[in-house]
Amino acid sequence: MLKINLVAVGKVKEKYFSLGIEEYAKRLGRFCEFTITEVAEEPTVEREGKNILPKLRGAVFAFAIEGKKYSSEQFAAKIQKLKDRGVGEITFVIGGSCGLSSEVKLKADELISFSDMTFPHTLFRLMCVEQIYRAMTINSGVTYHK
Repeated sequence: MLKINLVAVGKVKEKYFSLGIEEYAKRLGRFCEFTITEVAEEPTVEREGKNILPKLRGAVFAFAIEGKKYSSEQFAAKIQKLKDRGVGEITFVIGGSCGLSSEVKLKADELISFSDMTFPHTLFRLMCVEQIYRAMTINSGVTYHK
């Protein structure tokens, strides 16, 4: 079974975000082994990067505003292509409020952007988990995506 890891800086403090993230994480269990690893917020992106680097496994995708934008269907196709190539593990990375260190960006196989807009990190975490779930339903032909 495919392993998908989400590495994110900081903790989710708002219960309404936590509940949404937990719901999509639970739903993902049908399609993959999904884990979220939280890395402590640090005073600098470099220190956060040092904490993130050991958590990166498999194909690595870091979220950054300068990254490539995908439609939900394209994002799903990207994940499916990796599975078809035999990649067994994917790690997505969400940085802290100051972004990601250059070391983490260089380690990533690709940078991905959801938008040119800025989102609160906890909201973005929910959006990310939902999009991973949406991708899995698209790839499995399960009714969810419209």
